[in-house]
Amino acid sequence: MDTLAQPSHDTAISRPDELLVLVLQGGGALGAYQGGVFEALSKAGARPDWVAGISIGAINAALIAGNPPESRVEAMRAFWHEVSSTITFGPPLPGLYARTAFNEGSALSSILFGIPGFFAPRVPPTYFVPNGTPSDLGYYDTRPLRETLLRLVDFDRLNNGDMRVSLGAVNVATGNFRYFDSRTTRIGPEHVMASGALPPGFPPVEIDGEWYWDGGLVSNTPLQYILEEDWQHDMCVFQVDLFSARGPLPQTIYDLAEREKDIRYSSRTRLGTDMIKERQRERRAIHRLLDKLPPELADDPDVAFLKDRENDASVTIVHLINRMREYSRDSKDYEFSRTTVDERWQDGTEDAIETLTHPRFVHREKPKLGIEVLDLCPAERTAKRAGPRAALPKT
Repeated sequence: MDTLAQPSHDTAISRPDELLVLVLQGGGALGAYQGGVFEALSKAGARPDWVAGISIGAINAALIAGNPPESRVEAMRAFWHEVSSTITFGPPLPGLYARTAFNEGSALSSILFGIPGFFAPRVPPTYFVPNGTPSDLGYYDTRPLRETLLRLVDFDRLNNGDMRVSLGAVNVATGNFRYFDSRTTRIGPEHVMASGALPPGFPPVEIDGEWYWDGGLVSNTPLQYILEEDWQHDMCVFQVDLFSARGPLPQTIYDLAEREKDIRYSSRTRLGTDMIKERQRERRAIHRLLDKLPPELADDPDVAFLKDRENDASVTIVHLINRMREYSRDSKDYEFSRTTVDERWQDGTEDAIETLTHPRFVHREKPKLGIEVLDLCPAERTAKRAGPRAALPKT
């Protein structure tokens, strides 16, 4: 492992006039990467004002918001230790082939036997209950996750603390996306579970008479919601993605499914960020224009309309992306071996420290054009993890 400079506690992660926001993408077992990122942020003194998540990102968000600052990393480690407790040994032999086979065997174990504290095969299988309730419509029983959440998350703290929490899910009947937001909704374990109820593996979750599936079916990244909900405050947003939109052209049949999954669940992150940047520039232009108008137009209906859409706020988006490993395949989001979970956690820690100590982050100023995106992890580090696959042509 490379030796990394540790971020100084004297280096402010966010300015006093900024909201510190965490945006956590969904991605199953890949979510251990977010744990490593948060550990580095926490050690540097980060105290988020707002955390938004989808699927496994919603679980990590609940673990953060539902614990006091000094216990948040411990709660996340407890969760990831439990879900990786089935296979605590490593590959029996060195080398890429042995590691790939080991990971595929671990993923197969998840399919056959479930994951402790998370989900278990349904008994009797769904196939034998053709006319059951919607809560039966999944290959697995997710009641173990509910018990884990109740044990590791203080929902009174989550709902009554200073940190805002937003969790994304999709209504099964209407197909509409919805965010459960602690400002308007008292969040319980069912809201977290709804955000991660990915079909056909997991059944939908009922909330107030409606049934919800995993928000990743519509959008796996909560960034747009954050910036549309609050455009009045300056923000420093740590966007922690588990799937990379950019990647090598598949060279074998085994690469196809992984690349397709990366594209699908990255939710066009970069395109969305570019669109948000342009919208923020428009809002700031409106703000400057309104200042130039003569006083007699103050009550004009068109001016009133524009005032509801203008602002002079600035947003710094710090982008951290879980990149592929040389041995990874499309099963990576349900491969929960302790070896792999620990590696993903370490990857997140390394990437976060690299970012927090980078001169562009340490000496950043208020963005002049409304939004600035910082993706500061060196290409050499991510290429080293991917091995020869990183050298393949890019689209």
